[in-house]
Amino acid sequence: MSAETAPPTYLTTREVAELLRVKERKVYDLAASGGIPCRKVTGKLLFPRDEIEAWLAAGAGEAAPQSRPANIAAGSHDPLLDWAVRESGSGLATFFDGSLDGLTRLQAGEAALAGLHVYEPERQDWNLAHVREALGAAPVVLVEWARRQQGLLLGKALDGKIASVADLAGRRVVRRQASAGAGLLLDHLLAEAGLGAGQVDFLEEVARTETEAAAAVASGQAEAAPGLKAMARQFGLGFLPTVEERFDLVVDRRAWFEPPFQRLLAFCASAAFTAKAAELGGYDLSGHGRVIWNAP
Repeated sequence: MSAETAPPTYLTTREVAELLRVKERKVYDLAASGGIPCRKVTGKLLFPRDEIEAWLAAGAGEAAPQSRPANIAAGSHDPLLDWAVRESGSGLATFFDGSLDGLTRLQAGEAALAGLHVYEPERQDWNLAHVREALGAAPVVLVEWARRQQGLLLGKALDGKIASVADLAGRRVVRRQASAGAGLLLDHLLAEAGLGAGQVDFLEEVARTETEAAAAVASGQAEAAPGLKAMARQFGLGFLPTVEERFDLVVDRRAWFEPPFQRLLAFCASAAFTAKAAELGGYDLSGHGRVIWNAP
């Protein structure tokens, strides 16, 4: 056989799709999950012909297709997101246990999307580096949900007496779980203020959601907690702003086009959604829906 007619050493995505008689999107999904031999060169997927043929001969081509992600919204608790998931009739279930937990569940196929607000001091930005590190080439989209006013929730006795994070020294504070973005941010702010963990009287029990944190302060169990302006308004608490954070959703691309997430998207375009954000307070929706990153 001449060099001109020799089969190519590498196949393109389209050629593999034709060979397997599937859509190109399925090939991308297989590549992202490590389910098919491939190489990534200058951002382009190439498939070694000899490895593909061996993969098929071994019966790998008969493997069951990757299951759809569970219809669960995981990650960080956001009051507006929590409300919208329910009010939209999306059919999504919620399991909010922190930003980092959401990434883990998305990686394992246990969630369709996850809410994130992880501060990245080295970039002075939010979320993207953590998504890339945790999910790599997985088929996900990172999209802005809202800008939120993050700060300290203060009991009535402390309202007006706390001027900075440094003033938490010796105060009774409820922590968030280790996987929570609010907890990671508070650790960063305490370090910036020169406060060690032993200088704050942290409660033994942690608050796993924004609501639990606010309730702990409102009940007098804690004097302060990291939390949102929206929760301070809802519980009648004092509030010291610290940062405006970006809360994003990282969404599995397959789940994006399924009815549950599409129902949520449609509802977020309604006047009721905008009105609820204004009612809660501390939300800026001007960037809502902006795509931050679309995995290749």
